[in-house]
Amino acid sequence: MSGPDGRAAADRDGGDAPPVALARPRSLSHLFWAFSWLALQGFGGVLAVAQRELVERLNWMSREEFVETLAVAQVLPGPNVVNISLMIGDRFFGLRGALVALAGMMTFPAVIVLVLAALSTTWLASPRMTGALRGMGAVSAGLILATGFKLLPSLKKNPVGLMPGLALAALVFGATVWLKLPLFWIVLSVGGLGMTLALIALKRGRAGARA
Repeated sequence: MSGPDGRAAADRDGGDAPPVALARPRSLSHLFWAFSWLALQGFGGVLAVAQRELVERLNWMSREEFVETLAVAQVLPGPNVVNISLMIGDRFFGLRGALVALAGMMTFPAVIVLVLAALSTTWLASPRMTGALRGMGAVSAGLILATGFKLLPSLKKNPVGLMPGLALAALVFGATVWLKLPLFWIVLSVGGLGMTLALIALKRGRAGARA
């Protein structure tokens, strides 16, 4: 995995273009406002915005690094994007960075939620507002799907490989949509299978390099 100090990152399009040097936040205030802006764009879901901001606009991570960080965030307690903010903040500035990134993610959304809670008995109770919020759910689902398709090329460089990765994704989709299994068991079973396949692939790669 490439580091934040300008080391070469894998090409984001999966092609043969030269590697791109990664950037890093200039200061703690830059980190705070970057995550604040990310959080304020996340109506209906922050994951799609996080990928666009951290990978495409700020260039703090490659697509492969984002997928790896998201995978770790998925299996940790708490919201995925909050976990990602903590890991990225710690990566650049240690504990201070983790706390500042978390503050950026939470401060303005918390203020907005408190204001909306004060208005909930009148404004949010109207039928028009209820319908609008339901429509936002459909937009959120579309954003998550679009992000998933955008990150698919990164599976080519994953130790598991593209086709096994797609098969694991299909297993998760089926277990979630049709079997309606609890997330804990999905992570434990399919996630454990993915880790096992990755370890086997890495061992084979090391053995081939020694031969």
